[in-house]
Amino acid sequence: MTEMLPDALGLIAGRGVYPLLVAQGARKAGVRRIHAVAFRGETERAIAARADSVRWIHMGRLGGLLDALRETGARHAVMAGQLTPRHLFHTRLDGRTLALLKGLPARNAHTIFGAVAEELQAIGIALLPAHSFMADHMPAPGLLTRRAPTPREEGDIALGMAAVRVLSALDIGQTIVVKEGTVIAAEAFEGTDETIRRAGRLAGRGAVVVKGAKAGHDMRFDIPVAGLGTLRVMRRIGAGALAVEAHRTILLERERFVAEADRMGLAVLAADARRGAAE
Repeated sequence: MTEMLPDALGLIAGRGVYPLLVAQGARKAGVRRIHAVAFRGETERAIAARADSVRWIHMGRLGGLLDALRETGARHAVMAGQLTPRHLFHTRLDGRTLALLKGLPARNAHTIFGAVAEELQAIGIALLPAHSFMADHMPAPGLLTRRAPTPREEGDIALGMAAVRVLSALDIGQTIVVKEGTVIAAEAFEGTDETIRRAGRLAGRGAVVVKGAKAGHDMRFDIPVAGLGTLRVMRRIGAGALAVEAHRTILLERERFVAEADRMGLAVLAADARRGAAE
């Protein structure tokens, strides 16, 4: 990262390996103290081995999140890892969270996390980009696997990238699934893996998956991410290719990710979203 390296970092840790990799990258970069705020039932217990302190809270407790971060003394924080979407509707929320949501004209990742960022700023904590300390996991344009997309897959990738550009302006469609020139599924609130499963049920084998961020995307949160779980779901539905937006998508455990894609016979490339193809 190009910003001044913080001495202490607050890590808002969601699901999966992503928060662990951020903590690892921050240590490698020279961050001396990492203070994680973790969510019961979501965050991996392994975060305790990567952070100097961990405060466990329940989902939907914005007041608890702010208190925990304030107590660390950190002046910078980063959000890493997904949270289960249904929690927004099926979790008992505290008064601070209810007030925040009530003031939003629309509820999506951009508005919700943007409002959280403002709450953090109000207590003197700057929210860093979600890709901080993750440069090794963000590919430049080009083919990443041994197998290249077929001509038909290349056409579907171009269509998927075009769909991402249009739909993501509405804060939907970060993941698009295309088959033979038809958009089969666009991600709404259910998340990447469920979008891919839905496409498999609708269209069967042979689809391509495309991931990208909208123009002007706030890179402090909700950055496009693909991991080993994404590859496994793709294999389950018989998808053949994955295209991600170069420089703006994180491939978790990148080397292992590419090796697994090769083992599965998938084509994976980082594409220039403006042109829909790898350079």
